[in-house]
Amino acid sequence: MNAQSRVAIVTGGAGGIGRAIAARLQHDGHRVALWDLDGDAAAQAAAALPRSASAGTSLGVRVDATDEASVASALRATLAHFGALHVLVNSAGATGPVANVADCDLAAWQRCIDVNLRSVFLCSRAAVQPMLAAGFGRIVNLASIAGKEGNPQMSAYSAAKAGVIAFTKSMGKELALTPVRVNCIAPAVIETPLLAQMTRDALAASLAKIPMQRAGTAEEAANLVAWLAGDQCSFSSGATFDLSGGRATY
Repeated sequence: MNAQSRVAIVTGGAGGIGRAIAARLQHDGHRVALWDLDGDAAAQAAAALPRSASAGTSLGVRVDATDEASVASALRATLAHFGALHVLVNSAGATGPVANVADCDLAAWQRCIDVNLRSVFLCSRAAVQPMLAAGFGRIVNLASIAGKEGNPQMSAYSAAKAGVIAFTKSMGKELALTPVRVNCIAPAVIETPLLAQMTRDALAASLAKIPMQRAGTAEEAANLVAWLAGDQCSFSSGATFDLSGGRATY
């Protein structure tokens, strides 16, 4: 089996890093389902993906990745359309509240945990059986350097992304004797519309920590994900791959 035979789901696929990942996977020949809370945007993004001689078909699916029933419905729609599942990229996310812990609203905190961590659990759990049935599986989670270092005034986001890293380690070990590999990437600042959710001071502080003195690009993230989603990633599971312009210290 090669990429032209494989089906990939990308959550948060309507924009930002998710859209760049979907475009790269389709360019490599995957048939791609773009899952997003905005169903119209997902459909439009799927239709707009660049076509090539090797590109597979694409599909836009509305899903609330924090809701168990919605994830199950989206998976049924994807399997009905493509017939199988081989790759899942959990890229849905939000920066959440920017505030000191003492001032952080509980509902905003919980929503950030749900979008960034609960969604990874629900989608990954749903993907395991179809991947095992297909005899091949790659789950790639988008964590963050914040999950390693903890960004000030972003406690919910940092905690959620730390959870993604630990979840990846646990699930990778669970599936080590199967054909399914589970890994994650930990980007620093990446140029996407998500940056608009950060305050100017928070963004400046994050950029100041990057030795390369620039933000990364969504395409650079997509390149790393493409490797993690393929055959050549065969002896890595439960691992975290930094994408930080030299910022990561461990």
